Amino acid sequence: AGAACGGLEHKMGIHGNATCVMDYDKAKGWLVGTENKGMAAMFVMMNEARLGTGLQGLSIGTAAYQAAVEFAHDRLQGRSLTGPKSPELPADSIMVHPDVRRMLLEAKAFVEGGQAFTLWTALQADLQHSNDAAEAQKAHDYMGLITPVLKAYLTDKGFHVASLAMQVHGGSGYTEHFAASQYLRDARITMIYEGANGIQALDLVGRKLPANGGRAIMSWFADIDAFVSENGAEGPIKPFVDGLADAKKKLQEGTMWLMQNGMQNPDNAGAASTDYLHIFGLTALAYMWAQMAKAAQAQVDAGTSDPFYANKLMTGRYFVERILPDTGAHLVKMKTGAEVLMQMPAEAF
Repeated sequence: AGAACGGLEHKMGIHGNATCVMDYDKAKGWLVGTENKGMAAMFVMMNEARLGTGLQGLSIGTAAYQAAVEFAHDRLQGRSLTGPKSPELPADSIMVHPDVRRMLLEAKAFVEGGQAFTLWTALQADLQHSNDAAEAQKAHDYMGLITPVLKAYLTDKGFHVASLAMQVHGGSGYTEHFAASQYLRDARITMIYEGANGIQALDLVGRKLPANGGRAIMSWFADIDAFVSENGAEGPIKPFVDGLADAKKKLQEGTMWLMQNGMQNPDNAGAASTDYLHIFGLTALAYMWAQMAKAAQAQVDAGTSDPFYANKLMTGRYFVERILPDTGAHLVKMKTGAEVLMQMPAEAF
């Protein structure tokens, strides 16, 4: 009888999910579980929820991408810069415009890389229960290390894709006639709840990297090095392997910078954390794309007539050439440290 609803929240999105303020002023509480172990129990739930939230960000981005592709095929506007592609029609579809393709490929490369990253992480969740103790420990280490990356990176980029999808729709996307605006509103919460993405970045650099003497990140680097050494010879997938090797090198450099500068001034770790997490996310997707490229190229070499594999390689090429270079910018930014962030007096903002 002591619990009462104090009022409904009117939210930006996820309107199918009711949120309210609960008042417990006169309520009686019972201890559930062991005293002073509530936080530990909560984090079991929270870590699983963070994985689900990463999947949610990816899924909304996927739906937004699919809607944008459908719109781009149907929307006739202008002519191709290199001459009409559908002269029998009053205009070409906007699929002929390079900048529309930029937005769609940006979305497609993220969506397909993110799906592989999610499945890879799900595999680690299963391998935690392996009868091989070393394999189980490694998978358990990876689940701890990867959870903040998957949550923050997939939700940041899921929202970015939803925004690109609205842009593809043009003014139509800003109306409620199309689903683009709902995808954008709904995607925004994923960056906030289950631990805002800045908290995920702090968890990564403050807890997950130093855990067990850095055992998880060293294993991650070793796995990537092994893949690169096995697949780095000349051949069609060399750009994917080279891109992965370069991203891993930058992630390793960022990790060393954190070790050297984060200990002496914790603000340096805080200031670098988000850029570091994005380098990690880009490296993870580079690892997934290199593995997908290897599998797809094997099918192409075997003479498959299924265009799925050639399309996969073209999408991956976009990732390597036009998304993966962001690792360099993130590394430069994180290495500037905390000074430029902390020197300004609070009242000057």
